[in-house]
Amino acid sequence: MGKTALVTGAAAGIGKACAVRLAREGHAVGILDLDRTACEAVVAEIEASGGKAIALQGSITDRAQVQAAVDTLRAAFGPVTILVNNAGVSTFVAFEDLAESDWDLMYEVNTKGTFIVTQVVLPDMKAAGWGRIVNMSSSSAQTGSFEQVHYAASKGAVIAMTRSLAQALGPMGITVNNIPPGIVMNTVMSEANASRFPIPLEKVREMMPVRRTGVPEDIANACAWLCHEDTSYVTGQTIGVNGGRVVS
Repeated sequence: MGKTALVTGAAAGIGKACAVRLAREGHAVGILDLDRTACEAVVAEIEASGGKAIALQGSITDRAQVQAAVDTLRAAFGPVTILVNNAGVSTFVAFEDLAESDWDLMYEVNTKGTFIVTQVVLPDMKAAGWGRIVNMSSSSAQTGSFEQVHYAASKGAVIAMTRSLAQALGPMGITVNNIPPGIVMNTVMSEANASRFPIPLEKVREMMPVRRTGVPEDIANACAWLCHEDTSYVTGQTIGVNGGRVVS
């Protein structure tokens, strides 16, 4: 039976792929992002394939905007019991050049934003006695990234948040897991930062056990599985979707 899902940062890339996949699984999906026009394009794509979705504009760092978006989604499709915390930001800055504003932005969006959206959606899951939360962290939080200390740290916090929430919410029938994507192309972040990779992408692909970089659909496949009814015994986990990239 289809549920109502909220996907943040769903106008493009991994968020869009997760939203499209969840709609294909029969769920009604709220497409939340800053760009309403892009959200509406994703909704049109989902509806053209027979799915249900609604465009929701707002910043995950603004509790009032998140609450309004969730209220709109609930009114359209019912209680929200699936949440994909995908929205995030990333930049490459040498540590000695990091400004406090750079650091604050990473935590404001990647960590605090995840906290806000989860807290706003939680009452619906508690009332239903069922919920699925999937957080997008980053493989850089596992391996480190020499020009992304601020980003890796903010995503490491998401991994810690996932484990703690899994313990807190498990008795309520709510699972919480996170996916740290490896190198995934065709996303806003990857296209913006491709030139900053320390080694050429061709070399990266040669080093990967699967001999390719990822695509958003790779992440969406794992996300859909974690949101399934049958994954109630999977919680607090870090599910690496990285083509076999070695992490510590």
